[in-house]
Amino acid sequence: MRLDDDMRRVVREQRLGFVATVCPDGTPNLSPKGTTTVWDDEHLVFLHVHSPNTVANLAANPSIEVNVVDPILRKGYRFKGTAEVLTSGDVHDGVLDYFRRERGTNSERVRAVVLMHVDAAAPVVSPAYDSGASEDEVAQRWRDHHLGLAGGSHFAAEGGSP
Repeated sequence: MRLDDDMRRVVREQRLGFVATVCPDGTPNLSPKGTTTVWDDEHLVFLHVHSPNTVANLAANPSIEVNVVDPILRKGYRFKGTAEVLTSGDVHDGVLDYFRRERGTNSERVRAVVLMHVDAAAPVVSPAYDSGASEDEVAQRWRDHHLGLAGGSHFAAEGGSP
């Protein structure tokens, strides 16, 4: 499957993917990856900086799902596929070079590169839109919410202190 322009935009803008893998006992493992990005038309990539459980799970079972959602618009995508953990080679080196150049990543911290082949993708859309709310209305609601959190007003409303 090929990633379309909107999928690529959302992943590149958000950078944070929630990565689900399968533990040896069959239970899910969910881990946020702040280095998630698009590698090419069919692949996502993220860095193994501190992801021992994710990498161990992928060694036993390469099945993976990555969800990337804009927290303000409450829209995004879920990507399903398989992943491989790369510790050397052209793709590994290319990914490290990209992260050094584009994000200033210190490659000495990177233990491996995880390359995900996307087999399927589907939109994720909040039920906030079910009432007929526009994207602008949903965005304003969540901007207000996040600004309130940043200002500490949620603590006062809950009777606590920051």
